[in-house]
Amino acid sequence: MGAGYPESMDFALGLGCLVAAYLLGAVSPGYLVVRALKGVDIRQVGSGSTGATNVLRVAGKLPALGVLLFDLGKGFIALKLTQIWLEPSGYETWWAVGAGLMAILGHSKSIWLGGQGGKSVAVSLGLLFAVDLRVALATLALWGAAVGLTRMVSVGSVLGGLGVTILMLVFGQPPAFVLLGLLGGAFVVWRHRSNLQRLRLGTEPRLGEKS
Repeated sequence: MGAGYPESMDFALGLGCLVAAYLLGAVSPGYLVVRALKGVDIRQVGSGSTGATNVLRVAGKLPALGVLLFDLGKGFIALKLTQIWLEPSGYETWWAVGAGLMAILGHSKSIWLGGQGGKSVAVSLGLLFAVDLRVALATLALWGAAVGLTRMVSVGSVLGGLGVTILMLVFGQPPAFVLLGLLGGAFVVWRHRSNLQRLRLGTEPRLGEKS
């Protein structure tokens, strides 16, 4: 039972946070920026993703940076605010994990975009910054090393998704956040299944190339 208010209010607030996290995740700066700057639907160009990598290909570096920061912020805010608001319940970590997963889902399966969206890499990294700076920086370093060696963002994203659970364990995170790393990382890898197919065929574009 919550220390500050009735248990039923804890539950209602928790559900509200999950819904809010999904709706926040579903906001697509990539779609909005490319529509405003280029007059096109980003889902119809490049890789079809609404994330920063496709924005980079379609609209350039500065718009891509803005989209990246916005998507990072979505993940950070969804998890951190849920953790703060649900602290009196005693279950804030589990609610925060739920909110984080809902933000990931919203980004990739946006209600505003007919169930389409991005691949949730930046949103997931934002979650990690809200959980533990060390885990976030280690995951980012893994991503950066892979991208630097291959010039393929998808390779870094997949390796980050695979490695984040191990990093959660290495840095002593509680079971709830280990589960977040496992589920969130698996979802990111699953969202890159088309990239993995292109990697197998040798047709995956590198940075600076068109999809």
